Amino acid sequence: MVSARIRGLYVIVDPAACGERSPIDVARAAIEGGARTIQWRDKHREKGGQLDDARAIAALCREHGALFIENDHADFALAVGAGGVHLGQHDLPIGLVRPIVGPAMVIGVSTNTVDEARAAEAAGADYVAVGAIFATPSKGVTRPASIERLRDVKAAVRLPVVAIGGISIDNIERVVAAGADAAAVISAVCGADDPRSAAAALAAAFKG
Repeated sequence: MVSARIRGLYVIVDPAACGERSPIDVARAAIEGGARTIQWRDKHREKGGQLDDARAIAALCREHGALFIENDHADFALAVGAGGVHLGQHDLPIGLVRPIVGPAMVIGVSTNTVDEARAAEAAGADYVAVGAIFATPSKGVTRPASIERLRDVKAAVRLPVVAIGGISIDNIERVVAAGADAAAVISAVCGADDPRSAAAALAAAFKG
């Protein structure tokens, strides 16, 4: 069951959040620290300009048994050998994406409400992300959610639920306690002085 793979620390590697560091090095450090899922998210470069980085990170994930997910683009996910694709509310619907990527690829969907999460589940999503749980500078336009919303979504669907938005070492235990199967972070790892140690500390919240 592909949805069973969504658990623990989920790191979104965005080159814009990595500063002067290579996103490949950041991804490697995150995986070594305990990240089980890496999502590639590059909103600035054309797909051709991202190709080498994405392929290298996909290979790292395969080598270490982590799940590699491409943000937004089903064609790019196939091109780089991703294990999944993550869709926003305004991306192509699951019903069109699934025939493109096939039954084995993980499809995640960004949601903000119980109704959106239920709709994603009914459409065939393998997991839903709920956020923004806390205020975040990593995404310019996002809708606020809450710990209570996270609990409500977790109770409403049978899919893994990923908490996202402003999650850090200071609040990750709150999202775990609310029932999140995974926690997605960007700046808490990509912007950390030591991405490996940051990932390890965050991943530890899911142990036990």
